[in-house]
Amino acid sequence: MRRDAERTGVFTRRALLLMGGQVAILGALSARLYQVQVEDGARYTTLANENRISARMIAPPRGRILDRFGAVIAGSSTNWRAVLVAEQANNVPATLDAFSALLPLNEYERARIDRELHRRRKFIPVLIREFLTWDEMAAIEVNAPDLPGIVVDAGTSREYPFGNKLAHIVGYVAPPNESDVADDPLLGLPGLRLGRAGMEKYHDLGLRGRAGSVQLEVNAVGRVIRELDRLEGVQGEDVGLTLDAGLQQSVLTTLGDESASAVVMDCRNGEVLAMATNPSFDPSVFNSGVSQAQWLEWTRDRRTPLINKATSGLYAPGSTFKMAVALAALEAGTLSPGDHIGCPGYLDLGDTRFHCWRKGGHGTLDLRGGLKNSCDVFFYEVARRTGIDHIAAMANRLGLGTELELDLPGQRSGLIPTREWRMAKGHPWNVGDTIVSGIGQGYIQVTPLQLATYASRIASGRMVQPHLTRKLAGALQPGSEPEDWPVLGMPEKLLHAVREGMWAVVNEAGGTAPLAKLADPGVQLAGKTGSAQVRRVSRELRESGHFDSQKLPWEYRPHALFVAFAPYDAPRYALAVVIEHGNAGAAAAAPMAHDIMTEVLKRDPGNRTEPPSAQVAEVRS
Repeated sequence: MRRDAERTGVFTRRALLLMGGQVAILGALSARLYQVQVEDGARYTTLANENRISARMIAPPRGRILDRFGAVIAGSSTNWRAVLVAEQANNVPATLDAFSALLPLNEYERARIDRELHRRRKFIPVLIREFLTWDEMAAIEVNAPDLPGIVVDAGTSREYPFGNKLAHIVGYVAPPNESDVADDPLLGLPGLRLGRAGMEKYHDLGLRGRAGSVQLEVNAVGRVIRELDRLEGVQGEDVGLTLDAGLQQSVLTTLGDESASAVVMDCRNGEVLAMATNPSFDPSVFNSGVSQAQWLEWTRDRRTPLINKATSGLYAPGSTFKMAVALAALEAGTLSPGDHIGCPGYLDLGDTRFHCWRKGGHGTLDLRGGLKNSCDVFFYEVARRTGIDHIAAMANRLGLGTELELDLPGQRSGLIPTREWRMAKGHPWNVGDTIVSGIGQGYIQVTPLQLATYASRIASGRMVQPHLTRKLAGALQPGSEPEDWPVLGMPEKLLHAVREGMWAVVNEAGGTAPLAKLADPGVQLAGKTGSAQVRRVSRELRESGHFDSQKLPWEYRPHALFVAFAPYDAPRYALAVVIEHGNAGAAAAAPMAHDIMTEVLKRDPGNRTEPPSAQVAEVRS
């Protein structure tokens, strides 16, 4: 019995010890389970989701740029690209090496990627390669297990359906630089582009939109299984321009191979209907990067294809400036429409002789005759009487030599000199400077856009400002009605006297621009020729009778200019044409102005609501 009792006691102790051990183990397991499921549950859930769900930010679709009839002149197309999310890659250098084995990365690309990885947060995707072909996409997808953190993403690429025809106005986009990304990290999103020139730059913030996000389900090796959720970015605003893309094409066709520019404006409200610069460039090249060879080709071209000649080209206006001189004199009272001035072919000032373009002179002329014949001596004398400060003030009021309120970056203001300006340069102004300024030479420099604005203000009598934005996000912008613009403050009879002289230039026998006369007798054009010297001609050479500017090297020939408006009795459209080194405005620029204005009146963009389908097809061909 005693032995049985001892055995029972031993068993009981062992059972208790075993039960205690089991309770302790179960307690520890329960505590651990509590810790994992309750205390650290949220953390482990997050870790699990991170292994299963990949969240990425996506660049928003960029807004479109449209012409006045809704034709897309800057839009977007699908762009397949490979991106790397650093926080999803175990070993970034190894991943890049594996990618480079499939699609070789050069030293420049590798350096760019390393630079972007260091300056961006790890959750922001870094562009590895874009504009992928179908075969390249397939190679990346097949090798996804060896490329952790790298995925193929569908983005957008900027495209310009009209190519170089609208490049200087529409501008172009390019990837953000380091300073851009430092100011706003979201600009580092793959595929996001910033406007670098033209309307792309001016309206960049509105066109850019807001970023979106996408959640993807991935497996253990990072292969995308399916898309779980997508929050599209907010597409940028559409921008509607005043331009008529069809008219722009027609103007460029008229300019042909000349290094030239032309601007067509609605002189009632300042809408720019066409702004052509020749030669031009393909804006889409900047989207993917400009090669050094291409850049050298552009910069070495003496015809400067990268410069918007209409807003940044500076030229002496030549005889197109004579209306400004006339209006300044009429307002100052130093000339009346009926005053007569004799032209023997020259004007002497001390030992200096200033020649008229006609060697034998024009005889005695009034204002109408002075403009009609473009008599230099007439305007030498008018300028001498009036003084440069009166002339400069009038020229500025008419839009010359001043910064216009243009919604396009990069315009240059040019120069209309004054006594004060000359004194600031350390030299006194003299009468000879005033005389030369009377025919638009000397220090005077203007742009073709200013010349078109000048013609618009003379035609309308209002301070119209040129502008290119017609609609923003579908809303029509102010400035579409003539009454939106203040009057010039010139008596109508004085403006009429100058307009009458411009009419005679084109339509009256003996005028300098018969080649600009319109074929329709019911619609008349008024205009003014100009030839601006780029190199001084000596008195001896001019009086020798052997001078012929057409025989000079191209870069030494005068610029050819023409400004005009039509119809004469109810002005609606104004234009300016400048042909670099075109020699004579009457022979070179006036016929082009005739062709352009004929097309403008035929199309009549101000009255159409949509372009004929044939015209759209012509533009896009």
